[in-house]
Amino acid sequence: MSTRPAPAVAAVRLAVKRFVEEPGVQERLGGEVCVAVSGGADSLALAEATAYVGHHLGLRVRALVVDHALQDGSADVARTAADTSLRLGVDSAEVLTVEVAGVGGPEAAARRARYAALRGAQPTLVLLGHTLDDQAETVLLGLGRGSGPRSVSGMRSLDPPWGRPLLGVPRTITREACFALGVEPWQDPHNADPRFTRVRLRTEVLPLLEDVLAGGVAAALARTAAHLREDNEALDTLAADLLTRARAEDGLDTAVLATVPAALRRRTLRRWLLDAGVRELTDGHLRGIDALIADWHGQGGVWLPGHLEAKRCHGRLSLSSPDSSPESTTRGD
Repeated sequence: MSTRPAPAVAAVRLAVKRFVEEPGVQERLGGEVCVAVSGGADSLALAEATAYVGHHLGLRVRALVVDHALQDGSADVARTAADTSLRLGVDSAEVLTVEVAGVGGPEAAARRARYAALRGAQPTLVLLGHTLDDQAETVLLGLGRGSGPRSVSGMRSLDPPWGRPLLGVPRTITREACFALGVEPWQDPHNADPRFTRVRLRTEVLPLLEDVLAGGVAAALARTAAHLREDNEALDTLAADLLTRARAEDGLDTAVLATVPAALRRRTLRRWLLDAGVRELTDGHLRGIDALIADWHGQGGVWLPGHLEAKRCHGRLSLSSPDSSPESTTRGD
């Protein structure tokens, strides 16, 4: 009797094996790896593959199940997901119950609560069951929102503490793997609710694109994301070097920044602002600050989230808050 795994099971295991072999992953494991398990097909297939690959590498495998407590019976669903993970070979399974609240709608609030709970479990690395289809949806969302190349480049396979081994695996494969493993995945009713943007992308937009463009759209979008990630990484390296050269004791030297293309300059400004703790930056913020360099005519500063102001004075860009000693924002160079 053959002991070979079903093709779909083998495909998921191979994806996990290749991920673990990627540069930068091994040193982050520390003898243990965690898997975020929802009870759906993607996470259950990932849990089994991680247990299989992890045990061959001498790793302890933990399943982390987040109960969002948003639906009746959610505790039972979470407990079943944990029990199923144990049957699939993980060493331990924990249920993390969270309270979903805050701004941005239920999707965003649930996501924040989920990631906070996963971080709170103090993992070395948490594997997430995002698939090729999820990557395609992410790229479409970025395109539709005009979020720029960083958003359109999609999700990274390694983004510590998160790992995504299945970004090259279609969702159909994880479903087939669960069938071959003899487990019944949980069907989240939210995944069929058209009130959620991702659901409509999944059930309406992508199928239409697949039909109109004769198939292969999800894979093509994922390839596009991969190309953009490579470009972004190269530009980020150039921006980091430019930021080092432009730094001065009292801010950034506008003369250094003025010599480079606008796209690289704005990327450098973004890194400078993030390093300073500025969050929720928009394209308008970056373009406004960029104008202080490329279109300087003595204009005032640009107000940023966190009650900070970016302004130019004597050939320097600086950040200040209402509590700091203000300099004139209209004085010329």
